[in-house]
Amino acid sequence: MQKTLFERIGGQSAVEATVTKLYEKLLNDPALAPFFSDANMAELHRSQSAFVTMAFGGPHHYKSLDLRAVHLDARLNGLGHAHFDATLAHLQNAMRELDVPEDMILEASEIVESTRRDVLNL
Repeated sequence: MQKTLFERIGGQSAVEATVTKLYEKLLNDPALAPFFSDANMAELHRSQSAFVTMAFGGPHHYKSLDLRAVHLDARLNGLGHAHFDATLAHLQNAMRELDVPEDMILEASEIVESTRRDVLNL
């Protein structure tokens, strides 16, 4: 049986490192940082780590609302395709900085891309 992306990427510690690096990039991006101005970053980090773990085939501990509900306020505040694209690019760069192989970055990118319609409430 083939291992999941979660297992191949290095498990929970790799997910945590990726999410930490991703939020560093998001919060330093002037186009994206305003979407997080009122966020509880500790809770957001916990929730995002749980979501990524689940999306990459790891243990399912994600207990948030659906993606459309979670991102509705952001969408109403102008979240669009350019923001989604920038977030995906930040994720890819974070993974590269953590020396994740390109084939796994591509696989992760495809998973993220599959959420576009829900995140943007299209």
